[in-house]
Amino acid sequence: MVGKGSVNHNSRKFKAENVDGERSHLNIDYCNEPIKKIYHELFDEALKRYNEKQTRADRRIENYYEKIRNSKQEKPFHELILQIGDKENMNAESENGILAREVLDEYYRGFQERNPQLKVFSAHLHMDEATPHLHIDFVPFTTGSKRGLDTRVSLKQALAAQGFKGGTRGDTEWNQWVSAEKSALAFVMERHGIEWEHKGTHEKHLSVLDYKKQEREKEMAVLDNQLAEKKDEFRVRADRIENFDNGEKSLQKLDESIMNEPEYQLPEPPAMMLARTYKAKFVEPLISRFKSLISTLFARYFKALDSYHRLNITNGNLYRANERLEKINDKLTEENTRLRAENKDYSLLRKVFGHKQIDDLLEQARNIKGRKRDDPRSR
Repeated sequence: MVGKGSVNHNSRKFKAENVDGERSHLNIDYCNEPIKKIYHELFDEALKRYNEKQTRADRRIENYYEKIRNSKQEKPFHELILQIGDKENMNAESENGILAREVLDEYYRGFQERNPQLKVFSAHLHMDEATPHLHIDFVPFTTGSKRGLDTRVSLKQALAAQGFKGGTRGDTEWNQWVSAEKSALAFVMERHGIEWEHKGTHEKHLSVLDYKKQEREKEMAVLDNQLAEKKDEFRVRADRIENFDNGEKSLQKLDESIMNEPEYQLPEPPAMMLARTYKAKFVEPLISRFKSLISTLFARYFKALDSYHRLNITNGNLYRANERLEKINDKLTEENTRLRAENKDYSLLRKVFGHKQIDDLLEQARNIKGRKRDDPRSR
């Protein structure tokens, strides 16, 4: 469900008639930050940069939260409400209700990591109503925007930054994201032995295999970025080493300069000049220039040599890191290909044999696996 959101109700600052106060101590309050504080944290710096660029006073924004609150395009925040089952099969006072609490808690622990562009400021798991359910209130934001504030509120762009690109009218960023989050919840449910029964819906949901495949693709995208960064760093290091190698040519030019340039040559002694005068006027200044030149050359040489060795070591480490990343990437690609094939086979089996027969076979397989796990002879 997607609701308008009532933070005061979620945090139990006021209680509705359907709330059993005697069970409120079983609730989990993950966070409950004032939304205006979150707006200051997320947008104050961007707001300052935006206002500094404005030449007209009427285009300045004094209060970004109030601007969004009165906006017809964006909402100040969004609320997601998740529930497993209903009061008939997942009643909050039953054993199944306790299991639902564990599943929802585990799901929430990974929510912010999965959704870095959705800043959660209020989250509560309620056990004091008929069925356990989870409220998550968040502010969607995007960075690097070319329009308005460079960091601003935008649900569409926040989801796009997380990899959800809008398609057809029924396949919006929001629908794709909701489907992915339902699959993330189903993935946790499966680990706790709860199967997702699709009832009364025509939406296209991700299977658990699809979800695993999607997670692998995200991991691969991160690795690709890391690999690209390492390759760029490798190229920079290689260029610097090449510059050091080119220094040999500069030394050859310097050698030619010393041999041929007038400032490094002793002139013929003028007639009638005393040897002491010639030494003071020509020899000593030349020796001084040579000493200064040699001192500078040695300093630059040892500095370059030290940098050269350090760069070579760094380059070797980067090369090995690149090799490791490429191997991990290859492994993830193979796993993704296998998951794609398994998913295709799984869908084909359901089409050929029907959902009920496949579900029965899966249930039998789970029971056999469970008996083997409990049988001490199988250990």
